[in-house]
Amino acid sequence: MPAHSKIARSAKLSLAVLSASALLMAAACSGGSKKPEAQQTLVTPVPTDTAPASESPSASPDIPAYTAPLTGLPVEQVVTQRPFAVMINNLAPARPQSGLTKADTVWELLAEGGITRLVAIFQSQDFADPIGPIRSIRPYFIEVGELYGGVLVHAGASNDAFAILRGQHKQDLDEITNAGAYFWRDKSRKAPHNLYSNLEKLRAGAAHLKYPDHADTPTLSFDSSPDMTGAAEAMRVEIKFQLSSYKVSYTYDAAKGVYARFINDKPHVDKNNDEQLTAANLVVLSTKHVAYDKEGRLEVDLHSGGKAVLFQRGKAIEADWTNKDGMIRIVKDGKELPFVPGVTYYHVVPNSSALPNHVTYQ
Repeated sequence: MPAHSKIARSAKLSLAVLSASALLMAAACSGGSKKPEAQQTLVTPVPTDTAPASESPSASPDIPAYTAPLTGLPVEQVVTQRPFAVMINNLAPARPQSGLTKADTVWELLAEGGITRLVAIFQSQDFADPIGPIRSIRPYFIEVGELYGGVLVHAGASNDAFAILRGQHKQDLDEITNAGAYFWRDKSRKAPHNLYSNLEKLRAGAAHLKYPDHADTPTLSFDSSPDMTGAAEAMRVEIKFQLSSYKVSYTYDAAKGVYARFINDKPHVDKNNDEQLTAANLVVLSTKHVAYDKEGRLEVDLHSGGKAVLFQRGKAIEADWTNKDGMIRIVKDGKELPFVPGVTYYHVVPNSSALPNHVTYQ
């Protein structure tokens, strides 16, 4: 074969190889192969503000992944455990009480003779310290506990309350009738101001009685920067129920964004840690109270609505309250007012006297 033919064939072969290589490289660069496409799908999308926070704990550094249903405060995981609604003794010999700094919400209501009792709702915080002293329950205390779907924790009951508990098969832990093993008496205090329990025992008692350990909790509205247009100054708040020996007051701490609680002008503290009780939101509700026997036992209307005052961020907003969707809500001009994230304290006073006679602020 002539030399020039060999050279031509060699050149054609080289050109074919180069052309095939070029085509393969182009296909790879253009994504024509399935393998590069699979690699491209591994890119993680950037979360947006519209993605539900509950789906991704790291969705946004500024928005908490989870918040507690009753406080709106950040928590590390979804809070679904059932609350406990504990009846807390508020007589002078019972103070200081234990566990109140760990409550998500606290209600103060009148009992007989002008004294007050507390209903503390525990859900989002886990702690081992004592809770108490624990006392008896009344029908409207049952209603408060059930606003939150809580297991009712108490020691005895009024006749009417006991009839409701047993007749309607309420889910409760009663030191006297069905759960004595899950309470204890503190010998350093005199009875009946010395009955205590803790979350471990309460959970064990609820499990023993086969109560559900999860519950739907009410949906509450929270806003860290609520509209305070037109709100009055309220750096100090005083609340009077009936007896002068139960004067409750609060002083707003602007640095911490909470109201510090006092009773009879002395700091109201938690015996477990000596910390003063505080709340981000204070609510005063005015409603109908009727004494129906010689002992002064009360019927308290928690359904019909009425006047209210909401305190937050050192301001007071005069408003109304309504029982809507199974929860007490504070409304103004037809719109629900949000809470500042944090603990809320409710105070229920009789409407037989105008609300300004029970609450003053400046």
